[in-house]
Amino acid sequence: MKYIPFTLLFLSFLGFGQDKYPKNYFRSPLDIPLILSGTFGELRSNHFHSGIDIKTRGKEGLNAYAVADGYVSRIKIAQFGYGKTIYITHPNGYTSVYAHLSKYADDIEKYVKEYQYKTKKNTAGNLYLKEDQFPIKKGDVIAYTGDTGGSSGPHLHFEIRNTLTEKVVNPMLLGICPEDDIPPVFQSLMIYALNSASRINENNLNVALPIKKIAKGVYKTNRFSSNGLIGIGVRVFDRLNNANNKNGIYSLEMFVNGKRVYYHDVTTFSFSESKLINLLVDYPHFKTYKQRIQKTHRVDKNGLSIYKDLVNDGKILVAANANYQVKVIAKDFKGNKSILEIPIKGINSNALFTKTKDTTAYKISAKAFQKFTLEDFTVAFPKNTFYEDCFLDLRKENGVVKVHQPTIPLDKSYTLTFDVSKYTEKEKSQLYIANVDYKKYPRYQYTRKKDSTFYTTTKSLGNYQLLLDTLAPELTPLYFKDEQWISNATTLKVKVSDADSGIKNYLATIDDEWILMEYNHKKGILTYNFKDKKLVGSKHIFKLVVLDNVLNTNTLIRTFYRK
Repeated sequence: MKYIPFTLLFLSFLGFGQDKYPKNYFRSPLDIPLILSGTFGELRSNHFHSGIDIKTRGKEGLNAYAVADGYVSRIKIAQFGYGKTIYITHPNGYTSVYAHLSKYADDIEKYVKEYQYKTKKNTAGNLYLKEDQFPIKKGDVIAYTGDTGGSSGPHLHFEIRNTLTEKVVNPMLLGICPEDDIPPVFQSLMIYALNSASRINENNLNVALPIKKIAKGVYKTNRFSSNGLIGIGVRVFDRLNNANNKNGIYSLEMFVNGKRVYYHDVTTFSFSESKLINLLVDYPHFKTYKQRIQKTHRVDKNGLSIYKDLVNDGKILVAANANYQVKVIAKDFKGNKSILEIPIKGINSNALFTKTKDTTAYKISAKAFQKFTLEDFTVAFPKNTFYEDCFLDLRKENGVVKVHQPTIPLDKSYTLTFDVSKYTEKEKSQLYIANVDYKKYPRYQYTRKKDSTFYTTTKSLGNYQLLLDTLAPELTPLYFKDEQWISNATTLKVKVSDADSGIKNYLATIDDEWILMEYNHKKGILTYNFKDKKLVGSKHIFKLVVLDNVLNTNTLIRTFYRK
């Protein structure tokens, strides 16, 4: 990899218009047909998908190629999230990102391993590199695909970012685009009564309406009556050629009597705004039914930059004795589109049924700091934790603290504090705070401990409880026994698990020398690669110490022999 002065190249391209999106500058990061399991801007939990997920035929270890000239500017190894990741900065003002990798190209892998052994870190955090350390040419193998981090199966997560702003850009705009001639599919329709005067079929309630497909790319619902201010929401997905999975759409727009009143597309966005997805979708419906309905009206506090030229924020004011023809149009990136036709007749009516008003003793004023104490727990909400004023269901039953239902999106984290003065010191050492929305699978919450109080911060409403973890992690060596010769083995593997609070940390040594063991948390396996360092002699002592989140500790010691 020959070094080219990069700064001059970068400066020469700084004036390149970011809106022009060069189509032929980048190549594909893989040398197999481009088939996606995830598209840019797809709706995910609490965020938009920031790249494209490229299928790797269910395999790990495929070559990942630099999509253009540049240099490796950043490397990150994380247990969750993107897993093993590499960032390449290019002289045209963009940075490409490759995530969930199994390993890096040999020279980069050597550099990372040396850093990990020097610092004795099982993960590497963020490593920022100078432009002359690893210059890259277009088409160089930079890494190998994998399944690390929060991946749900082998694939390559690929991103393009604006180097200066860090905003992500849809890679399809830059020519990295799969075949697609299939229009999106509408699944369901929801009509929203946006205030107390709104009427939908003589009710002041949100109404789900059935839809039917009447032709390719054309859907329709029966006419309904309405009056006042209403909103529209749709469930819709897209499919690409050669793949059965459901993907996100590229754009959504709405016309009322021929006039466009709503439009958004997923061209680019910043990570800081991604959480506002919870205001784009019908959040209570999603948390209750696991279905994402996209609203074609913007609600207050929704500052997403993806909206363009909204009229009355996409809200429809229906007048009596008037007819409306609403069309919602969903498109994929290639311009394949589907249309949902929604006829409305304006009729004055009294409401037969109305929404139940929330009233509890715990009122939230969104713009104010608020703190509530019940029995032995306290919840504290910083100002602007909530997007709007509301009432909370706050109580404690059978040791479980209920902080409402997780159906209200939050903008900030709040603090939940437990008084633990009644517990012994031994019990305190083994207690932790858990989210128990799913009783069979309690989730450890990072628990900060003081003498008489434990507290945690979280961005999720729901059920929380103090739980006791008295069990140490379980350690099971795989494919080797004590006093065994393993000369032909390439790796050393140990199965680790913890029934309660979960694995916090671990330390592994051979002959009292630190070794790197990579942790696959999805399989619960720690792996050491014998290529990492040369062992002296034939007899060796392997030692592994594993801690859970309340510091229960287990130690595995095995002797092995190796030529």
